[in-house]
Amino acid sequence: MISNAVILQGPKTLGVGQLDLTDPGPDDLVVDVRHSGISTGTEKLFWSGEMPPFPGMGYPLVPGYEAAGEVVSAGPGTGFKVGDVVFVPGANCYGEVKGLFGGAASRLVTAANRVVRIDPALGAEGALLALAATARHALAGMNTRLPELIIGHGVFGRLLARLTIAAGGPAPTVWEINEDRQLGATGYSVIHPDADPRRDYGCIYDASGVSSLLDTMVGRLAKGGEIVLAGFYPEPLQFAFPPAFMREARFRIAAEWTREDLIATRDLINHGALSLSGLITHTATAEQAESAYQTAFEDPACLKMILSWENAA
Repeated sequence: MISNAVILQGPKTLGVGQLDLTDPGPDDLVVDVRHSGISTGTEKLFWSGEMPPFPGMGYPLVPGYEAAGEVVSAGPGTGFKVGDVVFVPGANCYGEVKGLFGGAASRLVTAANRVVRIDPALGAEGALLALAATARHALAGMNTRLPELIIGHGVFGRLLARLTIAAGGPAPTVWEINEDRQLGATGYSVIHPDADPRRDYGCIYDASGVSSLLDTMVGRLAKGGEIVLAGFYPEPLQFAFPPAFMREARFRIAAEWTREDLIATRDLINHGALSLSGLITHTATAEQAESAYQTAFEDPACLKMILSWENAA
């Protein structure tokens, strides 16, 4: 089998090419991808060449860990059937080309235990499941508190706010400096940080990935408050110790989703407790991948870029 896939040959060197797929085993699925998302976190770091050493890193690679599509072949023991619509968090099925994360392709082979069924009615929004599950993991992990303040109103910040409300928490405040991104809130407020006088937040979640904001966050904490680092930070983190000492600040790092998070988030969506609407602002065909990735990473008006593989061979 062959697949058309986004291939990142090196920093800012990207195109679509054909790759041979590894043969599926008895526990594998073959999935025709309909939509894949472009991550403005880790994928941007690979694209720009700024990603620090990372397991499995290297070029050339197929990026993408946000893919939704249809099962076209299923091993007998997988529990899936042809026609199932699924979310796939990437794949490593391209031979010598690294699958990191391997979801930006027209067809892929993946172990069935990595895949979850989704509602076909989600369409392109089905590709957002991993990002929503990452937000859920930050909120529902070990010894967690719901955010009172969220930094950043991109897709991840919006999902954190929506999940906080779905969990029954008070509506959080969200900071955003980009006027366009201040729009689109439902049930919570989005303000410029300069317009916020509050300095007693019990829990602050950073969804921006901007490490230089640490001192600002510490200055807005109540005594004993917590800062949750929910982004990905390529450079070493540092902060002024005395203000954090005076507040007895606590720091927590939220890692990526687990399979449990994927299933729990899928169920929240199915039951109507979590909406993924209004998060996709840009779409492009797979053939437009090069410009689509650049737009996703460099245009502040782009919340989420989705590649459509529906007409790809």
